[in-house]
Amino acid sequence: MEEFDEEVDSSDLAFDYANKLTERGHRTIAGHKVLIIQPVLKGLQTSSQHSSTLALQLAEAVSLVQTLPSWSVVDTQRARMRSATKRAMFGKGTLQDLTEKIHSDQEVSTVFLDVDRLSGLQKGFLEEAWGRPVLDRFELVLEIFKSHASSREAKLQIALAEVHFRKSHLRQAVEELDQQGGGQQYIGGGGETLLEKQQRLLRDKEGALRKALAKLKQKRGLLRAGREKKNFPHVAVVGYTNAGKTSLIKALTGSSKLDPQDRLFATLDVTSHVGQLTNRMRVIFLDTVGFIANLPHELIASFSATLEDVLHADLILLVTDVSHPDWPSQRLNVLNVLHDLGVAQNLLDNVVEVSNKVDLIPAGSGEELTEGSLPVSAREGTGVTFLKEVIEQRLLDVTDLVKCAVKIPQAGLHLGWLYKEATVEEVSPIEGDAEHLRVDAVFSKSAFAKFCAQFGDSRIT
Repeated sequence: MEEFDEEVDSSDLAFDYANKLTERGHRTIAGHKVLIIQPVLKGLQTSSQHSSTLALQLAEAVSLVQTLPSWSVVDTQRARMRSATKRAMFGKGTLQDLTEKIHSDQEVSTVFLDVDRLSGLQKGFLEEAWGRPVLDRFELVLEIFKSHASSREAKLQIALAEVHFRKSHLRQAVEELDQQGGGQQYIGGGGETLLEKQQRLLRDKEGALRKALAKLKQKRGLLRAGREKKNFPHVAVVGYTNAGKTSLIKALTGSSKLDPQDRLFATLDVTSHVGQLTNRMRVIFLDTVGFIANLPHELIASFSATLEDVLHADLILLVTDVSHPDWPSQRLNVLNVLHDLGVAQNLLDNVVEVSNKVDLIPAGSGEELTEGSLPVSAREGTGVTFLKEVIEQRLLDVTDLVKCAVKIPQAGLHLGWLYKEATVEEVSPIEGDAEHLRVDAVFSKSAFAKFCAQFGDSRIT
């Protein structure tokens, strides 16, 4: 455990700490050769269905490791786990076999034990036995986030998650010392123990990081308010990591600036992209951080400021990679995370589900998609136009947008006002009336009220 020896009392210092943390992570994690150990609870490994699930979990573990720059997988190993809570976790025979395997392969520099979280006692025990750093799922995902973080906000959020991680291990260390009668290791005349000092410094770090994030959250709120003033509906695009969210937004907006990447957690910040629907209505699509099975709650909590944009969206697109063999579980995982984030029930009830990458499903596979989901290939463009039409109709259902036709004079300020304040779908002549035009448009309720106040209610029924 690194001992902090400086206070952080400003946003700039908090960011400096976060920046150094990610830079240090880049230096220390480069080039590891990893043995992946997948624990299997006793009695479950005999089930063929469970065996298939384990294979998919192991494949995801390999992908996680390979996401990190210059990391490689030396070998994978399943091991029967005696208990997820005991210090050794494995029985004596299994532990001895794993220890011999690790010691005999000098190429292995790190062990990834594919469990959600290891306690400080478990981590210390295994690292002492194996003579290698041992990472759990939380630490590995955190290292991936460090390697991908580029924005100020992402670095601060990762630093906050790291502080949570260190605090939890300090609590476990305090409990262990108390049990062993060694909790009174004073380091000064003030009666403060080493662990108490570390806890205090971590609390200081956490407080400074939270303040810095609060300022960024306030700024994000102002930006969101600015977008809302323009009456652009917001559509949050969520999904399992690498489900193709960015590729779908690129297909929906036609943006040449978007650069989808085939890697896990390519997006750590919520980014906004303006696109037009089939009726010419402008919409802001929000690209979000991808989810993953058993995503640690500390990481979700740390990214709450970023994910707050999802809570304020008018509509959610849930993107699922249906070419992945375990897509039903991935879809369910995303829905569970949305629920855990506190997404409003009305938003959850109106989620538009997108079955992406249908072009990669083998012909004749007989794969059944989720009922009501829209089959799409973001890469090929298949189904994108229909998806736009569905988004348009759903936004009309769930927002205060009003779609109607109005009768306006051919000469005057009406048409210019409509192009500026509403979404003009179509302008057409009125048969037998050379002085007026029919305009089909989409208004916000406030914009329509302003139109009527200025020009009168001229709706065509």
